[in-house]
Amino acid sequence: MRRRTLLAGAAATAAAAGSAAVLSGCGSSAASGVPTLDFLSLAWQEESVKANKALVAQWNTAHPEVQVRYVQGSWDDVHDQLLTSFEGGAAPDIIHDEGNDLTDFGSGGYLADLTPLLPADVRGRIPAAAWDMARFGKGLYGVPFLQEPRVLIANRSLLAEAGIALPTAERPWTWEEFEDAAKELSHSGGPGERYGVAWPMSSPVSVTLNLSLTTGGRILYRKDDGGTQVRLEQADSAFAEMVRRQVGTDKSAPAGALGMSGGDTLPGFFAGRYAMLPLNLSYRQQVQQQAPAHFDWVTLPLPVGAGAPDGGRAQGVSPQTLSVAEDCKHQAQAAAFIGFMTQTDHLVELAEGDWMAPTGTDALRDPALTTDKLGWSTGMSVAAHLVASPALGRRGYPEWSDKVATPALQQYFSGAIGLDSLRKKLVRDGNRVFDRYRT
Repeated sequence: MRRRTLLAGAAATAAAAGSAAVLSGCGSSAASGVPTLDFLSLAWQEESVKANKALVAQWNTAHPEVQVRYVQGSWDDVHDQLLTSFEGGAAPDIIHDEGNDLTDFGSGGYLADLTPLLPADVRGRIPAAAWDMARFGKGLYGVPFLQEPRVLIANRSLLAEAGIALPTAERPWTWEEFEDAAKELSHSGGPGERYGVAWPMSSPVSVTLNLSLTTGGRILYRKDDGGTQVRLEQADSAFAEMVRRQVGTDKSAPAGALGMSGGDTLPGFFAGRYAMLPLNLSYRQQVQQQAPAHFDWVTLPLPVGAGAPDGGRAQGVSPQTLSVAEDCKHQAQAAAFIGFMTQTDHLVELAEGDWMAPTGTDALRDPALTTDKLGWSTGMSVAAHLVASPALGRRGYPEWSDKVATPALQQYFSGAIGLDSLRKKLVRDGNRVFDRYRT
């Protein structure tokens, strides 16, 4: 999931004010005895905030016996803010977060196990692959409700000029075909220099882990004792090797983009410097809002690895989740509100507001989200194959990612070290980190 760190306009003001409210305290009961539950929402786009607030209002109208108070939060430093509120006994009752946080908060005893709290209809509308994104050990600590696949956003005019046929959801490119297309679209030197693709790798670990699944790898494996083992065999390293090849050998991807975020690459994309961008699905909104007039862009499915499980379509993802604080005095009512928020029609509204994909099976098929307009249908087709990121449920992952994997991958992609050195750093040093977290 792409964490939102750049807020704009009224959403920024509301989020900044709401970040302090995270620490303000749990829900309470009014003088009438009606419980009021605090719902921490990390929605930030105007459309998304509006949709969330409207749903809270609907709930409150239909449920006078338990009211919900909307609390605006921010993705900026939400982990630390929540940890402070948990330890201070002032956590919100209902928490909007992402899957990567559930491991620490679930194992720390801060989140309620939702296993006995969720009714069958909630469980039935979300597929098993999505529930796997919110489990840790024997507990279920969140309801995954929004998810974000990676897609190709391409300059359709440049592909047409090169005579390159567009891939479809039914017939995506293989990674080899993608490499060939990127080379065909590249022109080096002179004022017309152009790269076939730009790889924004400011967060290289999550991208590499999640897309290693497309080639049949995963890098982080579960051991029989529940611990984590790091491996970098051929299937695990195939994606990283391809990026390195495009940057260092083919010159079809610029080294300068490796340190960029997805948003950083958009000006070069609009200027024709990059023909294709592998980006999270929600970036379509920025492209739609910021592209020059008459700029012809298209959303394409991510390439697949030949011979990989699920035809190479599986990508790892850390979804947005809704959880209940362990200290919440009205856990059943809080779980009922989450069930309301994740009804199929509500999932569709939230997905539209955030330009993302819902987790619900029926929601993914909703006509509002399967239109060809603005790449929605392609996004929903890709999202149907999402699985849990290899990072989810791995105690020690933040330390491994920050101290070991990020610098190692940055060195590898830049050409400073080779594959053997990358393997040694990720595997040897990584297993030492994860071994310390075994319980």
